[in-house]
Amino acid sequence: MQMQEIKEFMKLLSEESGKIIRGHFRTDFSIESKIDESPVTIADKKAEEKMRELIAMYFPKHGILGEEFGLANEDAEYRWVLDPIDGTKSFICGTVTFGTLIALLKNGEPVAGVINQPILNEFLFGDNLTAELNGIKVKMRDCVSLSDAVLLTTDHLNIAQYQDREKFNRLAHSVKLYRNWGDCYGYYLLATGYADIMIDPIMSVWDTMALIPIINGAGGIITDYQGNDPVKGNSVIAASVNIHKNVVEILN
Repeated sequence: MQMQEIKEFMKLLSEESGKIIRGHFRTDFSIESKIDESPVTIADKKAEEKMRELIAMYFPKHGILGEEFGLANEDAEYRWVLDPIDGTKSFICGTVTFGTLIALLKNGEPVAGVINQPILNEFLFGDNLTAELNGIKVKMRDCVSLSDAVLLTTDHLNIAQYQDREKFNRLAHSVKLYRNWGDCYGYYLLATGYADIMIDPIMSVWDTMALIPIINGAGGIITDYQGNDPVKGNSVIAASVNIHKNVVEILN
């Protein structure tokens, strides 16, 4: 597949899922609880159903892994990884710090990823080499010192549950600003030059895969919590090149 073809199809997936999500945003919808007690809405389900339908139509030999409806065509060379609403809690609360995550993997490695914010009409695409927001190239800003850095995480309580809280607190007190602007929106802020460190102590495959080509393409570094390959991990540290190693050392 050519990268332009991938990008155009990801744009189609984003547009069609976005129509569904916008139709339910800030409306009176019911909220269900999944087995892990995380919330899910009709917007999550219908958006993923639409994307799976389009993939099956255009690329019937490709595999699909989605948060809501699982795995299809497991042995395919290409696999689409979908999170229809990353940040469902934010969506439920009427904020815009959520998005649709779409990744394409080839033989298990992410070659392209998207964060689509359907309310703001922001389509952030990365292919490990470059990153673009609505067709305009973006990159992480040059942050050379932790004392100048903006640190983000999705949920402070998750740090204590899954990693070392005291070491994270040490990092939080070392930076210029610390905020909980999280889920995929935090990584969007990194890639577009508005923040410098984004940390999630626990992640699922559909949370992570789209982020890797975007952060790499924007000139940052993305690893798991211990500084290893994020494709094989279940956590994320994303940061600018100059400070990533320092962040990993403090947290570990």
